[in-house]
Amino acid sequence: MAELATQEAPKAADRIGSYGAFWPYYLREHAKPGTRQIHYVGTTLMLLAFATFIVTGNVLWLLATPIAGYGFAWVGHFFIEHNRPATFKYPLWSFISDLRMYFTWLAGRLAGELKSAGV
Repeated sequence: MAELATQEAPKAADRIGSYGAFWPYYLREHAKPGTRQIHYVGTTLMLLAFATFIVTGNVLWLLATPIAGYGFAWVGHFFIEHNRPATFKYPLWSFISDLRMYFTWLAGRLAGELKSAGV
């Protein structure tokens, strides 16, 4: 993983060819702590909304999941990080990475991942 951090960051026109290369890129796109913090709020609310949908069966909670997750994340990108969300170009990998970043943070292992990505 450390060798990925030393690679040149992909340019906007380039396509990242593997998830292994995407993960460090994703972390670099979330370099500012405030961006990550607002992602954690959105991801928590998204998971709570989804869990509430599972328990209640109320479809409105299911509709609230992307609003909570993406709404907070996009605010972080546009107003804190000042970059374009990776979701626009890599929707599935971004969703997976958001959850990975969240649970890695909860496990207390995100600092090492950030360091490996060059953040």
